[in-house]
Amino acid sequence: MRIARYSADDVIHYGVVEVAADGGAYPDSVADLTGDPLSGPVKLTGVRHALDSVRLLAPVLPRSKVIGIAKNSVPGQDTPPPPTAIPALFLKPNTSVIGPGDAIEVPSLSSDTALEGELAIVIGRICRSVPAERVAEAIFGYTITNDVTARDLMADPGIPWGAAKCWDTFTPLGPWIVTHLSLEEASNLRVVADIDGEPATTGTTRGLIHGVADLVAFLSSMMTLLPGDVILTGAPGGSAAIQAGQTVSIDIEEIGTLANPVIGQR
Repeated sequence: MRIARYSADDVIHYGVVEVAADGGAYPDSVADLTGDPLSGPVKLTGVRHALDSVRLLAPVLPRSKVIGIAKNSVPGQDTPPPPTAIPALFLKPNTSVIGPGDAIEVPSLSSDTALEGELAIVIGRICRSVPAERVAEAIFGYTITNDVTARDLMADPGIPWGAAKCWDTFTPLGPWIVTHLSLEEASNLRVVADIDGEPATTGTTRGLIHGVADLVAFLSSMMTLLPGDVILTGAPGGSAAIQAGQTVSIDIEEIGTLANPVIGQR
């Protein structure tokens, strides 16, 4: 199932997306839901929209936190090295989240801002100290993210490391959340980033040093995870420089494509 958050007639809705590849009766449409499925039970309202008639939004606006994982792959390798004891993690504000088609703003302070195409985990329930064998119960689904990074700010020892990651617009999410993938399937997905239609980075979630189950288990041992929390799993294809005037697309098989234009800082 694909769960989208979208705007129709200036009202924000949640809905179930059906695409042509599903072979169903309503291709490329979204069926309206009564509320937010991350907040409680929902049901179909009976209202359906053509997908191209609505504006897709970030499928989740994290109420609590976005957790990023750094240095979680070796680009070009599908077999990761042995994991470190503790993943390198950072927090991003929810104000950094934007949706499909929204513009990524390159900061005026940066001359080397880059894309990082990643699988994102969306937490579905309040959880703490989740054992690895029960991680699937804590996950609502998966979406696509672009963990935009001002690489030159990160490299400057005089600037706090988080300043490279936390700018407004630096966490595109979308186009929807898929809820049908198993842990095994989520751990073997191809992640491709394009710039203006030309390949920029390629990798697979198979190459993550700390995999999906390990990340949720470890992070939940450190902090309580809440419904709508988002975990950015790391960029298996590495990063690639972006600049104003370009369009960036991140494609993850079994999920879809997240595309955003790039502009200079307003």
